[in-house]
Amino acid sequence: MKILLTGANGYIGMRLLPQLISDGHHVVCAVRDSDRFSIDEETKAQVEIVEVDFLEEVKPDVLPKDIEIAYFLIHSMSSSTKNFDEKEAATAKNFNLYLASTNIRQVIYLSGIVNDKKLSKHLSSRKNVEDILSKGEFSLTVLRAGIIVGSGSSSFEIIRDLCEKLPVMITPKWVLTKTHPIAIRDVISFLIGVLGNEKTFDDSFDIAGPDVLTYKEMLHQYAEVRGFKNWIFTVPVMTPKLSSYWLYFVTSTSYKLALNLVDSMKIEVIARDDKLAKLLKINTHSYKEAIEMAFKKIEQNLVVSSWKDSMVSGRFNKSLEKYIQVPKYGVLQDQQTIKIEDPKKVMENIWKIGGEQGWYYGNILWKLRGFLDKLIGGVGLRRGRTHPDKIYPGDSLDFWRVLLADKKKKRLLLFAEMRLPGEAWLEFKIDRDNVLHQTATFRPRGLKGRLYWYSLVPFHYFIFGGMIRNIAKTK
Repeated sequence: MKILLTGANGYIGMRLLPQLISDGHHVVCAVRDSDRFSIDEETKAQVEIVEVDFLEEVKPDVLPKDIEIAYFLIHSMSSSTKNFDEKEAATAKNFNLYLASTNIRQVIYLSGIVNDKKLSKHLSSRKNVEDILSKGEFSLTVLRAGIIVGSGSSSFEIIRDLCEKLPVMITPKWVLTKTHPIAIRDVISFLIGVLGNEKTFDDSFDIAGPDVLTYKEMLHQYAEVRGFKNWIFTVPVMTPKLSSYWLYFVTSTSYKLALNLVDSMKIEVIARDDKLAKLLKINTHSYKEAIEMAFKKIEQNLVVSSWKDSMVSGRFNKSLEKYIQVPKYGVLQDQQTIKIEDPKKVMENIWKIGGEQGWYYGNILWKLRGFLDKLIGGVGLRRGRTHPDKIYPGDSLDFWRVLLADKKKKRLLLFAEMRLPGEAWLEFKIDRDNVLHQTATFRPRGLKGRLYWYSLVPFHYFIFGGMIRNIAKTK
């Protein structure tokens, strides 16, 4: 079948795509920017890619006419605390308009469980999108999921940060709210199971694992799986805003996402039944099993996608193409060069930079810079990197965004997402003479930007010099 996969570069889309390809489907991947579609060349050769922004005015002849089934995996919760519901509604309306000129039979929408009478803004928006999609000229299948637990999911990473960093927690009372988690593996099974299944047309289903738990129980069970004990004390005085700041500073989440999550965490999210699991004969995994499976992926370096790589995890929300050309005029630079003996090994070193590996020199200073950035509302260093030695354009890399990662041209280009009085690029390139070039470029914004750069020149001398020397080492 010919299938349209929206949100193809997102957390769920990146997990679903390999399965669809493996099952022999022709997949049309809809992305806003093809330059940051984080898949390898082999996978790109097996799919069709179209650039479309469902928030913008509908353009004719963008989608292939012979699309039969589409997955709607788009949401805007992480991008805004005020009008994300308006964005999601506009996206759904434009989606319907785009599909009106195709041979679409079924749309599969991954939503959230909406069984409580009082819904958070996030869940109300999901329900509104469902209502809009139901007006389209196709059969709609809605899967309403609980909290999704898997390597790289926002829920898993937040729980992981909290438990690993805080053995003793003073928590808001929303940790006593009941929820119904589901393993990412089961979500993919459900998404595949309803594909073209007429028994699921024009219907909605709750999907969840076997365990109904409070957030506090989820934190305790995580600790049990990891082999340690944690202590959690709840207090009634933490307002939603304070709770959001608490999550923001302790975990890798953005403040916008933290605020929307806290708003949702006050509402019980429990599935009505498991009729779809029975229909499709899917045996769902327990919460502890989901944690164990997540760590198997992490330990084997097989994390396919992470919410941290989404553009809304940082401050960069523009097309990568606009920033790949590093400016030459009106900028300040630190340029370092060094002759290297083994370009292949040095390339491996470059491709491992950041995350657990660190920045090869002055890691304490990098961590301090990340901490200060977090204090003033930046992304800090907590996003790390998704894979230890693979980088794709669009990936997050600590407080940088990958603009270009080209091993053939031996070039890596990063753009800074930390809060700065200007714009910053960091580039690594190996030329034909086996000389490694490391260039930090800063385009200051006014006098404040220039003062910022010159105040750091002494640190640049040691940090950038030490960094290129250590990257160049091959023994």
